[in-house]
Amino acid sequence: MSHQFSVEVPVNKIDDDQHLVFGWASVLVNEDGTELVDQQGDVIEIEELEGAVYDFVMSFYAVAGVNHYRPCGQLVESIVFTKKKIEMLGLNEANVPLGWWVGFKIWDNEVWADIKAGKLKMFSIGGSAVRVPEDETEDSEGMS
Repeated sequence: MSHQFSVEVPVNKIDDDQHLVFGWASVLVNEDGTELVDQQGDVIEIEELEGAVYDFVMSFYAVAGVNHYRPCGQLVESIVFTKKKIEMLGLNEANVPLGWWVGFKIWDNEVWADIKAGKLKMFSIGGSAVRVPEDETEDSEGMS
């Protein structure tokens, strides 16, 4: 059975001249290092997020949407920070969370005005997934 999910994180940077907005689309760990649990009580594994992001980026729909529906901009920057990528880039794991960093060019002037006014101050990812109970995940990991 497929379940809808949503994660919201704050916008970190705005480039006023170019209508660019940057920030974390998804962060998988809290500041204390514990796994982040979404609004539906689910945890997204970094490998699952990475695969979903690649599918999104390779699609014709790599657009920003107000409330996930009204198209308002285009994805221009994307990286999923995994432990391996953080290490390969020589970054400090304590300063870079596991998650998805994005940048969008906003071509809808009304949406851009709302971002600048602070009315739209978070990114939100949405999608669907098959919920796997935690005990099933643990059982399957022990099998070879």
